[in-house]
Amino acid sequence: MSLDVVRIGFLPLVDAGLPILARELGFAEAEGLDLQLIRDMSWATVRDRLLYGHTQAAHLIAPLALASSLGLDRPAVPLGVPFVLGLNGNAVTVSMTLARELRLGVRLGDPAEVGRRLVEIAKARGPGRTLRFGVVHRFSSHNYMLQYWLRGSGADMSRDFEIVTIPPPFAADALAAGEIDGVCVGEPWNSVAVARGVGAIVTVTSRIWRRGVEKVLAMRTSVLDEEQELAHRLVRSLYEAGKAFIDSGNLFTNAAILARAEYLDGDAALIARAMSDRIALASGRDPQHLPDFMFQHREAANYPWVSQAAWLYSQMVLCGHTQYSPEGYSTACGVFRPDLYRAALYGSDAALPGANAKLEGSLDQDMGVGTIQGRLILGPDRFFDHRSFDPDTIEAYLVQG
Repeated sequence: MSLDVVRIGFLPLVDAGLPILARELGFAEAEGLDLQLIRDMSWATVRDRLLYGHTQAAHLIAPLALASSLGLDRPAVPLGVPFVLGLNGNAVTVSMTLARELRLGVRLGDPAEVGRRLVEIAKARGPGRTLRFGVVHRFSSHNYMLQYWLRGSGADMSRDFEIVTIPPPFAADALAAGEIDGVCVGEPWNSVAVARGVGAIVTVTSRIWRRGVEKVLAMRTSVLDEEQELAHRLVRSLYEAGKAFIDSGNLFTNAAILARAEYLDGDAALIARAMSDRIALASGRDPQHLPDFMFQHREAANYPWVSQAAWLYSQMVLCGHTQYSPEGYSTACGVFRPDLYRAALYGSDAALPGANAKLEGSLDQDMGVGTIQGRLILGPDRFFDHRSFDPDTIEAYLVQG
């Protein structure tokens, strides 16, 4: 059988697992696809390959898909997201010097309290001694989640912290060299810093937003329009890979695949820990179970809720990366394509929400939601500060800051 080639760019992160497993476990081949995975070291390169047509799809940080469509740092190229590759999976890791100043216990503390103490340290430093934190890209969920947490903890982001860009594989090196005081990055790079004894994890993004959108499958809108049937097959293969990713019986087999040199080129044991929500916070400590640290597949985690894109746009505005406009908001929301997700998986065993958007951060307990297929229960999705986000009232949300 002749297979259709689909080139996908990715970074060596655990949440690249779905396209990797789709290729290695035969789900892509079953859909008549030959996935050719192209590894890069920076998000800018992954994005550029996609925009210039060197790849047909990308494992991409969600806000970068919005920024590319909005033309925030380059001419606009419309992108579409028919599939979310995972929620959360990031952590905030600080230097051992800063960890000692924070006087952390052996378990993760309340994120509001940890944030307050971190901001107090930052304010006490004074001019010229600002705390410097690394994020993986200016337009990244890492940046927006970190700043949301720090602002909500009392920080003046124009004065108390400096944010710089660090490619994920270099995060531990930057901490070791003293170039940054902390970093918000995905696994396995927090655990690499911990294993090397150069950093300690102070919080994880699932404690900032329990169901925070993270990586997505991004494609040029022109390709989605011209090759919808191919996109549907790709979505189905990734959906099946999601089932495999969360299968505890195959945890170590899957981790060994991801650890291979052509993929993450890392420690399979550290990768398996992240996949099973078990993270060591500092060198010499036993891994702790952090519920929902990584969130693939369950509760329709792969569904591209338009309200997730809307929240990211709100943070772009609050961080000064763009000015709010109804036209920009519409463009940003249009990047996420639940219609394509539903079309690809209609008739399968996937639960398909009937709505395109929801109130984000409103659930304290499990709740059933309406679907056009299957049964779906959504779990708690609170923000650390107990705010909620209604995509229909974004202007009021932005006024509150």
